[in-house]
Amino acid sequence: MAYKLDGKTLIMDRSFIHNEIQYPRNWLQLSTQEEKDAIGVTWEADPVRADDRYYWNGEIDNPKALEDVEEVDENGNPLYVQVYNPETEAMEDTDERLVTKGLKSTKIAEVKHAANTLLAPTDWYVIRLMESEVVMPSKVVDFRAEVKAECDRLETAIAACTDVEGLIDVMQGASWTTL
Repeated sequence: MAYKLDGKTLIMDRSFIHNEIQYPRNWLQLSTQEEKDAIGVTWEADPVRADDRYYWNGEIDNPKALEDVEEVDENGNPLYVQVYNPETEAMEDTDERLVTKGLKSTKIAEVKHAANTLLAPTDWYVIRLMESEVVMPSKVVDFRAEVKAECDRLETAIAACTDVEGLIDVMQGASWTTL
């Protein structure tokens, strides 16, 4: 965001000359909007940048792919994951197709990671239950059930998305509980 005058950016805390009049360095901060308008100073907002997690290069008209893409070469032949073979000293194809993960796959992975991170501090209760048959406190049982339910809800909603805007709404609607 910047003030502009005659197509040039005015730098805050720096004096400037316009129509042979020198304005002091603090003029932009101290002047009223009417004074700025009188000499032609305008305000130019920064361009809106799309969220890089969902769009390429911050361009709203360039969304990332929702679905996984099996990669192909320029002739349309499938590409495979390659590994180094020390015997031939060359890279060789495996049987595994080369797949670029789409937003749905990456966001489902993020949701699962978030759920696992929330559950990890209470995992010892589950282990204790299995090893010693000591019952978990009800608030821990409820917490774990709520985290799993939210994870399942989000995974289902992500899988059902048909566009990036819908996926953004789902991710912004995540409602994780805390213990």
